[in-house]
Amino acid sequence: MVITDPRAARSGWKMYDFFLAAFVCVLMVSNIIAGKLIQIGPITLTAAVFIFPLSYIFGDVLTEVYGYAGSRRIIWLGFGTNILMSLLFLMAIVLPYPSYWTNQVGFSTTLGVVPRIVLASIIGYWVGEFCNSFVLAKMKEWMVQWDPNHRHLWMRTISSTIVGEFADTIIFIFLAFVGSFDYRALLTMMLCQYLTKVAIEIVFTPITYLVVGFVKKREGLDIVGTDTYSPFKY
Repeated sequence: MVITDPRAARSGWKMYDFFLAAFVCVLMVSNIIAGKLIQIGPITLTAAVFIFPLSYIFGDVLTEVYGYAGSRRIIWLGFGTNILMSLLFLMAIVLPYPSYWTNQVGFSTTLGVVPRIVLASIIGYWVGEFCNSFVLAKMKEWMVQWDPNHRHLWMRTISSTIVGEFADTIIFIFLAFVGSFDYRALLTMMLCQYLTKVAIEIVFTPITYLVVGFVKKREGLDIVGTDTYSPFKY
């Protein structure tokens, strides 16, 4: 059933809350482990490179099934929870501790980088996710004229990821690591992260098809169009 009204009652959505929880969980874990750099041969990446793309896959499923408005709501919730997480980490670091507790330095070292990482991540994430959702939703609205059965979902998921991950990666790497590396290393990291994330999206495309098909059937939803594509509406 194709629904063109994005204000359809959310109370009847069976799996929306699951995707909300999964999306926010992936986002928060990504921000915590993004401060860890890993070396694969000559390539330097952040540890989050293998889990953060899942948020884009979830975003593709959300936009494809629940529409731009449904995806927008979860993007804002993820934005807020990560700001809260960062503030709580800062509070935990500055709270007084007993003299016999010897883990303060390690605790601060591990979580002390998180506020900067989270700031970079939430800005990159906010821009990237909305770019991803906008491109996918607009392409679906355009493609429904000649692809009413949505057989070319891969065109939307890959195209939206190419745009969204580009914006996300450039913003995140620059804000999170500028000053920590020379610009050549920074550009190399951006390129490697970007290509890795897009490659993961491509590899997961068959699974995305299966999940989207299952959720559409379970929900009885296939939302096309929206009342507004502005990100500034909850």
